[in-house]
Amino acid sequence: MHRLPTLLPDGVARRADVVRASSSSSVARWLRRGDLVQPHPGVLVLPDRSGEWGIRSRAASLWAEGPLSHLSAVTACGMADPQPGPVHVTVPYERSPERRPDVVAHRTTRTIVTVRRGEVDIIEPVRSLVDAWAYAHSPGRNPRSRQQAPVVRQALIEGVRRRDVPAAALRRESDRRPRHPGRSPLLALLDLLADGCESELEIWGAVRVLPGPPDVPPPVRQHRVRLESGSWVRLDAAWPWARVAVELDGAAFHGSREARERDLRRDTALATLGRVVLRFSYARSMTDPAGCRREIVAVVRSRLVQ
Repeated sequence: MHRLPTLLPDGVARRADVVRASSSSSVARWLRRGDLVQPHPGVLVLPDRSGEWGIRSRAASLWAEGPLSHLSAVTACGMADPQPGPVHVTVPYERSPERRPDVVAHRTTRTIVTVRRGEVDIIEPVRSLVDAWAYAHSPGRNPRSRQQAPVVRQALIEGVRRRDVPAAALRRESDRRPRHPGRSPLLALLDLLADGCESELEIWGAVRVLPGPPDVPPPVRQHRVRLESGSWVRLDAAWPWARVAVELDGAAFHGSREARERDLRRDTALATLGRVVLRFSYARSMTDPAGCRREIVAVVRSRLVQ
C-alpha cells in the first residue's frame, strides 16, 4: 500500500511520475476519493496542501513546463509576499498553453535564463522585476494592475536596498525594451534609488521635502559620518560643507521610546562634531513638506554664511 506523502514528498508531482511509482488505476482511485487533486492536466497535489502558494506555483510551472516569471518569480525570491490571483509563468513563443483561470502563461521570443529558488525554476530576478513592473502598468491586459503596482514597486525598492538586484541592472533590462509600459516612472524611481533613497519615505523626502538648487546646493544622500567614538552613522541627507543633516523619521522604526532615545544620543554625538541635525517626524513630513523644506533652506543658508 502506497502512502501518498511518500509518493508526493513535496506535495506536488507530475501525474506520470506518480503513475510510474504506483499504477494508473491507483491514481484514478485516489482522485475519485479525493485523496489527490489535479489542479492542472498532468499535475497532482495533496489536497491538504493545495492552497499553499508554493504548491500552487510549482503546480503551474510543472503544467506549463516553464519557469515562474513576473510577480510570481519575484515572490519566489522572497522580495514580495504571495498575492491572490493567478500564478505567472513564461514559455517560448512557439508554444501556446491553453488558457487557465489560475495561471497566466506569458510567451517570449527572448532566451529564457532561469535560476533555482527552492524547488522551482524562475526567470532571473532582474528580468522578472521589470516584467512584473510592465505588467502591473498594463491595465488593459492585467485586471489586477491597480493592486499589483504598489507591491512590485515595494519589491523593487527593497530589492535594490538589500542589494539583491542592482539599480543599474534594472535600468539595462528596461533599456532592452524601451517601449514597455511604465518605463518613465520606472526610470524616475531608479534614479532616486541610485541617488541613495532606500524607502518610500526617503523617496517622498527627495521629491517633496529636501531642497536643492536654486535655493541651496543639492544634498548628499545617505551621507556617512564617523563619530568621536569611532563608529559610523548614515544620515538621510546632509550638506557636509554647512554641517547640516536631515533625518526623516519613519512611522514605525522611530516611534518607540527606545528609538527616540537612540536618535537623541546620535544627534548629541553629531553635535559634538559641530553638526546640526534637523529631524522631522513622519506625520510632519507627509502633511507639511513645504514647511519642512522652508526650515531646511533657512538653516542651511544661515550655516553657509557663518
